[in-house]
Amino acid sequence: MDYQDFIKRKSQIETNAGFSPVWMPDFLFDFQRHLVDWSIRKGRAALFADCGLGKTPMQLVWAENVVRKTNGRVLVLTPLAVAHQTVREAEKFGIEAVYSREGKNLGKITVANYERLHYFNADDFTGCVCDESSILKHYAGKTRTAIIDFMRPLPYRLLCTATPSPNDVTELGNSVEALGIRTRVQMLSEYFIHDSANTGDWRLKGHASEPFWRFVASWARAVRKPSDLGFHDGNFTVKPYRLRTHTIEGHVPEGELFPISAITRDEQLRELRDTVEMRADKVAELRHLSPKRPFVAWCSLNAESESIARRIDDAKELRGNMVDDEKEELILAFSRGEIRCLVTKAQMAGFGLNWQHCADTSFFPSHSHEQFYQALRRFHRFGQEREVNAHIVTTDSLSPIVENMKRKERQANELFQMVCRSMSKHYKEIRTEYEPTRKVELPSWM
Repeated sequence: MDYQDFIKRKSQIETNAGFSPVWMPDFLFDFQRHLVDWSIRKGRAALFADCGLGKTPMQLVWAENVVRKTNGRVLVLTPLAVAHQTVREAEKFGIEAVYSREGKNLGKITVANYERLHYFNADDFTGCVCDESSILKHYAGKTRTAIIDFMRPLPYRLLCTATPSPNDVTELGNSVEALGIRTRVQMLSEYFIHDSANTGDWRLKGHASEPFWRFVASWARAVRKPSDLGFHDGNFTVKPYRLRTHTIEGHVPEGELFPISAITRDEQLRELRDTVEMRADKVAELRHLSPKRPFVAWCSLNAESESIARRIDDAKELRGNMVDDEKEELILAFSRGEIRCLVTKAQMAGFGLNWQHCADTSFFPSHSHEQFYQALRRFHRFGQEREVNAHIVTTDSLSPIVENMKRKERQANELFQMVCRSMSKHYKEIRTEYEPTRKVELPSWM
């Protein structure tokens, strides 16, 4: 690689790279048309829309506009098995999209899994959509860098996710870097400062709050319901879900009369391993309460997944050591209703899938709020007609994790509401292109 190639690889395309929409279909709701119109005009943008608000049709219409404007191709990257779902949605809306496994048989809109990005060449595309873009931070540094490098030369980019910053606004740096607006480090140094008590944490500079949210509003829109953008909510309401905590007696250490709270990470991991069988028994009991209804059991440890699968006759286990084809087939089989009970982990099936046909699920304690939120929202989303029953199966000793889960949920809700409020103040201040409303009047003497 010579110096010119190095510079080209590092260069970013000018921020405002959009155009006026060339196609806006009637099947979009009013707030969706607003978001699509804005993101097309912006060219490189992020839609932080909650689960069930229609990110798939919005990103497909965005991609179709890029195709029609440039006569080029758009690559839509999705989590595992969501690619097939996206293609089905495109067919439903009359948009031509094809699924490609190994970078062959490309269509104008090509849908593929993140795991298969290495088969594709950026030179073949003019635009890219990252569905569930928040999962970028879950990938190893090499893969994350490959995704950002792939998108860097493309003039049109769209990020879509419901959880842009589940616990900390500094995570918006992942989106900033993917869009090529700033590097994450540049964003942090411009608007944030190291916390004096812990130099590993960042907080907004005292004078930078307004400029930061004005900056974010220049390239992103955040919405949990249409009224956040000034539209009527209509049918975009969802019933409250029922969250039940089942606490069983945990492991009693030798020499003690009662279980002791697991405080440290090692203590919690030891407790999780020592109580696998007891917790699996409880999940099987919950599953057998409604044996004919679909059910998903979410796990964190392989031992948990294996123990539950042994106890439930019709359960199918989705394991990390399976090849991608096997994983996809199991997920699709559950989506089609061919499998009634699925045992899996949130990092494999917790993003992007529409499972409104299922309303019963179980969890084990976890410190990751994003994985819990995303997994729960596979069922608790717009379009769900039943009350969702979510069960947390835990032990006395794991109460600190459960309390942390609830704290993070409250914190994440407050954070997203704050993001919506902070950004909405600046939406009207920022225009993506000049739109005159009156004719120029010349003085009489001219």
